[in-house]
Amino acid sequence: MTNWSQLQHAYGTAEDIPGLLDAVGPDPQDPGWDALASRLYHQGGVYSASYAALPELAAKARQWSLAERRMPLYLADQIVASRDIRAEVVDPFVTHSADITELLALTEEALDDPALADDSLNYVQLLATLLSFEGVEGWGEHLDQVNGEEYGVPCPACFSENFIVFGEGGHYSTADEMYFKRQLAHTIPLQPQDPATADGLLPRLHARVLSDGHPEVADKLPYLFGHAHCGELFSIPEAILARW
Repeated sequence: MTNWSQLQHAYGTAEDIPGLLDAVGPDPQDPGWDALASRLYHQGGVYSASYAALPELAAKARQWSLAERRMPLYLADQIVASRDIRAEVVDPFVTHSADITELLALTEEALDDPALADDSLNYVQLLATLLSFEGVEGWGEHLDQVNGEEYGVPCPACFSENFIVFGEGGHYSTADEMYFKRQLAHTIPLQPQDPATADGLLPRLHARVLSDGHPEVADKLPYLFGHAHCGELFSIPEAILARW
């Protein structure tokens, strides 16, 4: 049995966590999810109670349908992926390896939900969640920005802010602040990587996304894992993960 009174969350003792977990339902609009996130993942930070909640979140996901289990999986993803540990520093892949293994399996099942065929937003978020539970650093927090078609990254050479854009308007980078008003004066095309010859995460991720029936997401990945130019060429994924 977990002694929640001996654990801490963002606002103090974690004695209220069991009641919040018992009361929350699968509806993403249930205010219980905000209450739990504000305590267990406050401004990106995690606490002793955050890790203790992982088996409870896995239990909820296990009990609910493929579509209903997304909220406990997403919160567990945030906890596992966080590197802002505001308690005794632990590696959750050591201390909670069995829970993470179960969460990984539950996420794989959730990715088989037929409803995701027309829901790229939740598909990408579940895929990012899967990467977190696999131990792929950084992308559990950053892959879902593909849904927004843009990333803000610092240039590794001059540290100026660059906007990496891939969408209906093209695939390019710009340091022009007018980007936000869609009145661009200076853009530079992105240089995509070829998934067939690339190393690292891109080939596996690209093949998985195509196999899962999301070609529009797969089309963005070579650019996300490619290069942009700001005075000199730089790696987009390295710039993204440097900020992480």
